[in-house]
Amino acid sequence: MTMRALVLRVQRGRLLVLDLETRQQVVVITPNAQRFCRGNIIRIWYNGVMTNSIPPQISAWNIVRLPWWNSCCSC
Repeated sequence: MTMRALVLRVQRGRLLVLDLETRQQVVVITPNAQRFCRGNIIRIWYNGVMTNSIPPQISAWNIVRLPWWNSCCSC
């Protein structure tokens, strides 16, 4: 599965993001968290499993930063 998200917070080994489709905050577990900055729009590939915690957590297979012109949302 994929998720398009806004990075809200960067921590070692994890990102807090806002899923742009569901408007839900999600913790993304990734060893590459430090590659991203608050405000980045990213695409996350993961296996579809999301914990029932608050906020939910996923483990990313791959994450790419999207260009700003590809990051508009219907806010």
